[in-house]
Amino acid sequence: MGFHVCNGAMLMCSFGAAPTSLVVLPLNRVLTSSMPAANIMDHVPMLNIPTFAMCLSPSNPVVAAATAAALGVLTPMPCVPVTPAPWIIGAPTVLLGNMPSLQNTSKLMCAWGGVIQIVVPGQFTEMIP
Repeated sequence: MGFHVCNGAMLMCSFGAAPTSLVVLPLNRVLTSSMPAANIMDHVPMLNIPTFAMCLSPSNPVVAAATAAALGVLTPMPCVPVTPAPWIIGAPTVLLGNMPSLQNTSKLMCAWGGVIQIVVPGQFTEMIP
């Protein structure tokens, strides 16, 4: 069983320089610990997933260009997440807006190769199977 993820959950990207907070809009009208609860479709870049400060992924074209301009020295550039697919492995037994609920073990893939994971689920009182 994992913890139900809600608005304000702390996220970290494997190629990001700093953590960020998940933004969950109250569209599904379901609360967990008085915060809007998340489902696997809360993956929209810059709406649900803010920037992770700087990106260190060499597959990011902006980072690759800056690294090439610096003669091969890895040069971080501002992060703009690209998350075209939903969170992987939600809680299929708990549907929220006809989609599986988001739990703290779920992962999200960035198109530049980063793996976004939930470090702090935003609340620790409600668990989901």
